[in-house]
Amino acid sequence: MVRRQIEARGLRDPELLRAFQVVPRERFVESGSPYGDQALPIEEGQTISQPYVVAFMTDAARPRRPGGWRGVKALEIGTGSGYQAAILAELGADLTSLERHAELSRRAGDALLRAGYPNVKLAVGDGTRGYPENAPYDAVIVTAAGPSVPVPLLEQLSPEGGRLVMPVGGRDHQWLTLVERNGDDFVSRPLEPVVFVPLVGEHGFER
Repeated sequence: MVRRQIEARGLRDPELLRAFQVVPRERFVESGSPYGDQALPIEEGQTISQPYVVAFMTDAARPRRPGGWRGVKALEIGTGSGYQAAILAELGADLTSLERHAELSRRAGDALLRAGYPNVKLAVGDGTRGYPENAPYDAVIVTAAGPSVPVPLLEQLSPEGGRLVMPVGGRDHQWLTLVERNGDDFVSRPLEPVVFVPLVGEHGFER
């Protein structure tokens, strides 16, 4: 998986590749082929993204400073299966992961414990509002698509080079988008086309 799906597509950071080699993806997927090159369905009508997309988003969100993810304060919106959270935890991020489905959060917590990542802080709530209790964040990864980047997530991004990665667009087609913050300036640029489940909440799509 790492060699053919991730490294072959141009992602070469050694720590990133190591994390994908170490984290047992099968702990987070109960059906289908966990190491296949595709997204897979999970409970509550959600999905676990294909490995390359998880790796691409992780690489794009990494603060550009020495040490990579080590000690980075990060927020994940959409815990889902818990796989993205496990990758970030393996890389050394200080991670809070927010999920709107309580049962998904519970299942992800169990999977993270079994996989050896007990330190991820899990919370249940409206992801479009972010999690201001732990803000500001050096990195924010949103694993569902919204019509625009929610303002609360921008406000909770660190003004000292904070990076946010999120799919932005309609319900059926989006662009993975990177937002970088420096002071009160926000620079946004599209990265590549994707299709994600909708981000539902006050600052996202309606149910």
